[in-house]
Amino acid sequence: MEKRVVFRSPWLPYLLVLPQIVITLVFFFLPAGQALWQSMLQQDAFGINLDFVGADNFVTLWNDPNYIESFQVTGVFAIGVTVVGLSVALLLAYFADRVVRAATGYKTLLIWPYAVAPAVAGVLWMFMFNPTLGVVSFALRKIGVDWNYLLDSNQALALVVLAAAWKQISYNFLFFLAGLQSIPRSLIEAAAIDGAGPWKRFWSIVFPLLSPTTFFLLVINVVYAFFDTFAIIDAVTHGGPFNSTNTLVYKVFHDGFRGMDIGGSAAQSVVLMVIVIALTVVQFRFVERKVQY
Repeated sequence: MEKRVVFRSPWLPYLLVLPQIVITLVFFFLPAGQALWQSMLQQDAFGINLDFVGADNFVTLWNDPNYIESFQVTGVFAIGVTVVGLSVALLLAYFADRVVRAATGYKTLLIWPYAVAPAVAGVLWMFMFNPTLGVVSFALRKIGVDWNYLLDSNQALALVVLAAAWKQISYNFLFFLAGLQSIPRSLIEAAAIDGAGPWKRFWSIVFPLLSPTTFFLLVINVVYAFFDTFAIIDAVTHGGPFNSTNTLVYKVFHDGFRGMDIGGSAAQSVVLMVIVIALTVVQFRFVERKVQY
């Protein structure tokens, strides 16, 4: 028999959800509406007059080869951050779950990077891989790798992918570890008794039971790669060299605050918002079918 919560007061349910409604309106719908309105305006060079131009800003975007290139950069960047962040976090969580002695210390050390601000994380990686001062770049040159991310586009993109993934690994690690600890040990022990090896047990038992956690983290990491990596890119490469790390979210900042193209920047933010919403809907519509709850 289905149980339902019955409120004696007719206004109490609305009062309980009112704070969340206010937060959603103030921090999502109002900024989104303002961005949509500004995307239809054109501001002069002195920031005095505003002219309504309709969809001209969007048409200009699609005719800009640099903006089309930023789509490709963002796609490669988002896939790299998501794959590296999820795979490394799952591997660390799997081994941390098997540690018996000093387990708390290992887990604490693996969680610490999440407390580092994105801009600070970007500066740390920039110093480690600096072509002239970096410790890692010095070691790379010793083994014959000509490292200079300031001139090499592929190296710059790989560096920001690693820095952004490193920042997110701790967050993924927490959820994967919680998911692993919720799996009944009896299932794994029964599979071991039946002769299944560690690899077989992981893919046939552990990973399917982690599918809800993996799906949740997949959505979170995609949103993170599209929005929350601006500070890392700004600290490490400033979108260069040759726009090789100029992602969509960084181009919004670059064109809006440095190029002073407020209308074009607002149009880019609207396109970015639509893309992320569409990707989230696709993930819930198709990827969630493979999730085993």
